[in-house]
Amino acid sequence: MPVDHYENFPVASWVMPARLRRPVEVIYAFARSADDLADEGDAAPSERLRALDAYRAALDRMESGLAPESALFRDLGQVVVEHQLPVELLRDLLDAFAQDVVKTRYADFAEVLDYARRSANPVGRLLLHLFGRTRPPMPAWSDSICTALQLINFLQDVAIDWGKGRVYLAQDELAAAGLDETWIAGARVDDRWRAFMAAQVARAGAMLESGAPLARALPGRVGIELRLIVSGGLRIVHRLQRARGDVFNRRPVLGPIDWLAVASRALWFPAAGVHAGAAVTPGATR
Repeated sequence: MPVDHYENFPVASWVMPARLRRPVEVIYAFARSADDLADEGDAAPSERLRALDAYRAALDRMESGLAPESALFRDLGQVVVEHQLPVELLRDLLDAFAQDVVKTRYADFAEVLDYARRSANPVGRLLLHLFGRTRPPMPAWSDSICTALQLINFLQDVAIDWGKGRVYLAQDELAAAGLDETWIAGARVDDRWRAFMAAQVARAGAMLESGAPLARALPGRVGIELRLIVSGGLRIVHRLQRARGDVFNRRPVLGPIDWLAVASRALWFPAAGVHAGAAVTPGATR
């Protein structure tokens, strides 16, 4: 399941085939370290952007076949060449991290999806390249899973993101629900907020389900790994539904019992429709 700062990258686990663990760890190290440049510490925005520009320059150097200047990019270059990974996907990640430095509000859901297209979807597509599974409709399924996981994380972390000065909820959707940021600032949970969050959670859950066929299509241990990710995401959806909008005092997390349920669902992944213990409307896509 996604972890820590870079929430949408599944760290290579014992379930992952051994030959893929090292490549996944290297790509994760790139993504997490770049994310930390944008998000951690007390550097000024201009310093953060310069650091990310240095990463872009290192990618350009790597792609040109020049000797890397750090161990990270030496290892990354080897993985890119060995598995023929599109470097543009790595650049997309850097673009999303840079956007986090300068953009703190999203006018509509299309803007949120565009952010997820660069912050989350490249992860799934990179993994598909590692797995050798890039033919349609697998990339589209992967995008649905990754975008949904990003949206679920936004819903979990409304309060955390507010503390960083960011709101990833679409401003026009808040306004249409009769809400504004004072609800977030005051951790106000009333019927209006609950209805808004219920709709947001249902949409994310439906999107995750729309990508679930990928978890059934991938064979062996790779398929098990992805089924764990999808099942874990849907379990968080269930937790969000049970919280009834109160993500301020009841941020959903998975405990030992949840992980047992996730493992069970991953091993007995249904042939059609995946449910996290509460109704989620299937079939919705971006």
